[in-house]
Amino acid sequence: MLQRREQDMVQSRQERRTMRRFDMRLPATVRLAGGQTDEFLTETQNVSARGVFLYLDRPVEEGTRVEVTMTFPPHVTLTNAVRVRFSARVLRVESHLPSSRIGVAALIEEYEFLRSTSASEYFPEVQKRWKANN
Repeated sequence: MLQRREQDMVQSRQERRTMRRFDMRLPATVRLAGGQTDEFLTETQNVSARGVFLYLDRPVEEGTRVEVTMTFPPHVTLTNAVRVRFSARVLRVESHLPSSRIGVAALIEEYEFLRSTSASEYFPEVQKRWKANN
């Protein structure tokens, strides 16, 4: 019985990571769900089709919903910059990092591509704001 549980746990871990992760340090804006209108800048560590690992400067609880907006630059999309907004649920929080940042793993539940003629202009602007704040 114990062996079966261990097998289930290993299989569950493998299932959670079926989508390939891409190491991408990209600027992003995050808004915490629950009516908070504060939007703050951050950066991603890696991204997959179903999840994202990013850094926050404030603690969040597992289960918290976040809205993330980011732009994939032309060298990633191999075309024009693509701006995406997605809703995600925090699955894991890593607060014991060497810096004051908090690592957050989140499952992407919904996403939308933002149609904007200024997507290619948005990415440099976010990069500029990110550098000014860090």
